Amino acid sequence: MHLHILGICGTFMGGIALLARALGHRVTGSDANVYPPMSTQLEAAGITLMEGYAPQHLQPEPDVVVVGNAMSRGNPAVEYMLERGLRYTSGPQWLAENVLQGRWVLAVAGTHGKTSTASLLAWLLEYANLEPGYLIGGVPENFGRSARLGKAPFFVVEADEYDTAFFDKRSKFVHYRPRTLVLNNLEFDHADIFDDLAMIQRQFHHLLRTVPGNGLVIAPAHDANLAAVLEQGCWTPLESFDAEREATWQAASASADGSRFELICEGKPAGRVEWGLLGRHNINNALAAIAAARHAGVPVAVSIEALREFRNVKRRLELIGEVGGVRVYDDFAHHPTAIRTTLEGLRGRVGSQRIIAVLEPRSNTMRRGVHAGELAGALQVADRVLFFRPAELAWDAATALQPLGDRVALFDSSEAIIEALAETAQPGDHLLIMSNGGFEGLHRRLLERLGRG
Repeated sequence: MHLHILGICGTFMGGIALLARALGHRVTGSDANVYPPMSTQLEAAGITLMEGYAPQHLQPEPDVVVVGNAMSRGNPAVEYMLERGLRYTSGPQWLAENVLQGRWVLAVAGTHGKTSTASLLAWLLEYANLEPGYLIGGVPENFGRSARLGKAPFFVVEADEYDTAFFDKRSKFVHYRPRTLVLNNLEFDHADIFDDLAMIQRQFHHLLRTVPGNGLVIAPAHDANLAAVLEQGCWTPLESFDAEREATWQAASASADGSRFELICEGKPAGRVEWGLLGRHNINNALAAIAAARHAGVPVAVSIEALREFRNVKRRLELIGEVGGVRVYDDFAHHPTAIRTTLEGLRGRVGSQRIIAVLEPRSNTMRRGVHAGELAGALQVADRVLFFRPAELAWDAATALQPLGDRVALFDSSEAIIEALAETAQPGDHLLIMSNGGFEGLHRRLLERLGRG
């Protein structure tokens, strides 16, 4: 069968392409931005990529067009597909029908930490020799690719609440029908498709309705927004987790940076975790992953061993390079909660050494100013903040960040940010660059500029 994927270079749709290729299908795809690393990963799998969305890309006609959720009416390829009456489906629907059917699906949902927790869970199953399949919205370092068919029965999927496609406005995750469901947390996000928190909670309620009675739901013990969802109805056993307070799964005696803690399961000591990740948020991710892995049959002791060898997903506090004692990190954080927890984790590791945070407000929610009032508080841990102010920003960054005083500086170009950092960075500094996009290649350009002195 020939599949053509519109929006193939997105992480999720690229993963769909890799899975379809592993099933033996011929796969081609179109995208507005065909570039590494996704393009090279796909081409290495024998997938033909086309730049843009020309109708000619659908000639000769494929057996099915898989439509990414970035596609909309008016797109030339979409209009041609509809006019010609081509068979089409969404990525989540294709995944559900062709990969997930009949498998034990372990889904990870929530506003923050989905990619890290799903990667953790896939690794715990892999370490236990269960050879799981997975589809993750990032590149797990332990695997080196964003998706794998794996062996039955287990399949780990990052369960995104974003909408499915222009013709299916349900959240992606309602298609997945998990047996094991992790709910990491819940806050308002995706202001471009959700009007308020209640709309997101309704989608999470729909997800809970799909989990069987002999499955398992794993949720934080003290998340009021998720508690409200669970109160709408939960027909499945529930286990809780919390990095500090009482829960089914909790941590004790954690180090300041979160790299060591005692695991407590159902009130009893279960072992000591020592691993390479930082921050309270990652402790929570680990607790949830251990609980989900146990549901799939992985002994807790085996999961603890596996955590020692876990390597985080790319762009999650990833050290890109070091020049003259100055360390440059790349992080995907783009929501105030993620920004704060990332900074707190790094502070726990580096102590009093200087942290310079560089932030690009790239997401639709951030650019609309939905979280503008929370941003200064999220950045308080940083010694200095360099804020990129794009022309289309819909709020007054200077006013919103005023509580940071002279620690913050606003910039209208990435070049100006690089020059400012080159002039002020000192040995021992930690430069944390946060964006959910490429940020104009700022990380590499900065390292090259620091290298020139």
